[in-house]
Amino acid sequence: MGEALAVRNLSAGYDRSVVLHDVTLSVPIGASVAIVGPNGAGKSTLLKAVSGIVKPARGQISMAGQDASGWSSDRIVASGIVHVPEGRQVFPGLSVAENLWLGGYAKPHRRKDLLAFVLDLFPRLKERLEQAADSLSGGEQQMLAVGRGLMSEPKVLMLDEPTLGLAPVVVEMMIEALVNLKKHSELSLLVVEQSVQLTQGLCEHSYILVDGRVAASGPTDELLGEDVMKIYLGSH
Repeated sequence: MGEALAVRNLSAGYDRSVVLHDVTLSVPIGASVAIVGPNGAGKSTLLKAVSGIVKPARGQISMAGQDASGWSSDRIVASGIVHVPEGRQVFPGLSVAENLWLGGYAKPHRRKDLLAFVLDLFPRLKERLEQAADSLSGGEQQMLAVGRGLMSEPKVLMLDEPTLGLAPVVVEMMIEALVNLKKHSELSLLVVEQSVQLTQGLCEHSYILVDGRVAASGPTDELLGEDVMKIYLGSH
């Protein structure tokens, strides 16, 4: 199986502050990979570096075997890497339909089919197509943010804390939607997540990030047990 996304010895940060130190990870084609770790570990910075928001200090980013180091955010999106950031970022004054339609701007001939796919994945959005995005619940806004990312028909979808702050019932709905997404597409997922429930239910492989470094990696079911709790508690 080839790699949809690969990061090799990546270091990145903000100004003179280095947050990531020689991080290496791989997302195989069609696989779901999780990045877990305590707050401040550099998880969000890693996604920002991959998506071109943060410029790496050194290291290599490869997409489908092609060196993408130094690419602009626009070129990265065009290559099929889509980043859904933390915080339910939607266009609040626009309707659900308008938000989704804008997400598919680069796929004008596919937008109707993609819209139907997203609405089948998230039935709640179908019921609220004409509502303003800021009138939705937090969980519905998160569904909209993920759905808008899918409207560009990505090869790799990067999700930053997709269940953060959501009620348990909505978390279960999000897990179900993402599992169904995986069943009906060849999409690769890279998920930053603190919910072990989502990680174990969705991702085959996980990386534990601590202090900007990969502390451990392996099959999710084997990795996320008592040992990871020790890392979270700082006794590593």
